[in-house]
Amino acid sequence: MEKNGLTGLQAEISSLRALRPVGRVAAVLGNTIRISGLSAIARLGDRVRIQTRTGAELTGEVLQMEASLIVILPDRAAEGLALGDRALLLDASEIAPSQSWIGRVIDPFGAPLDGRPLLRGAVPRALRADPPAPARRRALGRRLETGMAAFNTVLPVVRGQRLGLFAGSGVGKSMLLGHLARHMQADVVVIALIGERGRELRDFVENVLGPEGLARAVIVTATSDRSPMVRRRCAWTAMAVAEFFRDQGLHVLFLADSITRFAEAHREVATAAGEMPALRGFPASTAHMIMSLCERAGPGEGDAGDITAILTVLVAGSDMEEPVADILRGVLDGHVVLDRQIAERGRYPAIDLLRSVSRSLPNAASQTENHLIVSARRLLASYARSETMIRAGLYTEGSDPELDQAIKVWAELDGFLALPETVSAQNSFARLGVILRRAGIAVPAAVPASGRVVDHPGVPGTGSAGRSLIGN
Repeated sequence: MEKNGLTGLQAEISSLRALRPVGRVAAVLGNTIRISGLSAIARLGDRVRIQTRTGAELTGEVLQMEASLIVILPDRAAEGLALGDRALLLDASEIAPSQSWIGRVIDPFGAPLDGRPLLRGAVPRALRADPPAPARRRALGRRLETGMAAFNTVLPVVRGQRLGLFAGSGVGKSMLLGHLARHMQADVVVIALIGERGRELRDFVENVLGPEGLARAVIVTATSDRSPMVRRRCAWTAMAVAEFFRDQGLHVLFLADSITRFAEAHREVATAAGEMPALRGFPASTAHMIMSLCERAGPGEGDAGDITAILTVLVAGSDMEEPVADILRGVLDGHVVLDRQIAERGRYPAIDLLRSVSRSLPNAASQTENHLIVSARRLLASYARSETMIRAGLYTEGSDPELDQAIKVWAELDGFLALPETVSAQNSFARLGVILRRAGIAVPAAVPASGRVVDHPGVPGTGSAGRSLIGN
């Protein structure tokens, strides 16, 4: 700890500058500020601090460059600004994470938000780094324990997977992210809270995440009142922090809430820069912005670790075809849909299994486990197709043998997806096997009544020992 503290102090001292270039405010047009005297040395993405004559300070980021002027987008309203005010050019847009950041809440610039001092790391990192080389990246890894029956079985998550969580507001995304942050297998958890309401930050840290989850997490947040530049930077900072731990060989769980607000922040910035809307009000660069962020997550290369990412998307009215949702589905390794109607009848998590898919299957499960997953999906789909007729009392038992099986165990299957307690993948498959046997489904007898575990050597994704457990 003493060595880390000394390294951080040395990094802070080395970042100090005795001299900084100074420009002057030349014009204010709309939401942007023109500054003269810095165009020869400023770079896109650099930070600028303006000192007004009233003593107030205003910061912003270089958005455009001209021969004699630079254009910055300020982090807040420019009231009180006057022509000729001093503008100081700050360091480049980068972040310097450290091991000491674990258990801390920071803003997108690496400043602490929890009232305690925080030292920077020794090596700065670019906010918008390149992803690992595609030809050298590893394949997806083994199946991860999540502590939830649904994600342990029918929607498995494997190491290095990128999964989207699609839902409207108030359907349980934050609670689900908090559970995964506490219980999912990972060395470090990095959480990006983008555009959240200010009052929700403390509630998420203290009640949803809790001391257990915070002890292995780094939270990067930019609340809804911050400028679009800061909200967009929040996602990049969080990913840079995740890459820092990944490059140390660790497995990082990256949770972002939400990519929709990241895209909306980019839309505001792009509009200020003069880019025209193209995708239902979003600029054409939105797709590249989202894809480049997602590609930085996933399996690493060489001795590096992996980043397993779960990204939330706000979908109004469950519209999975809106631009952000459509872009993300094409670049992710699966998507989970949370349904408001399921949430309203009291089931948590409100996963609509029939609209959700994990692209880690079938490799993430053994042959026996895949048989259970397919059988469960088939029964739920059969019930969903005839639910209206069943509830109206129009269905006659015996008309459809598969539907009879689905009706017999539908309540148990629905309850299985709602198991809130921490359960292992082995126990989850055991419970699923018991339910399917009650429906009359032929379940392979992989485990005798004694509960002995049967190995599946060579099957990827079934745990470190390649095991599965099917109940009787």
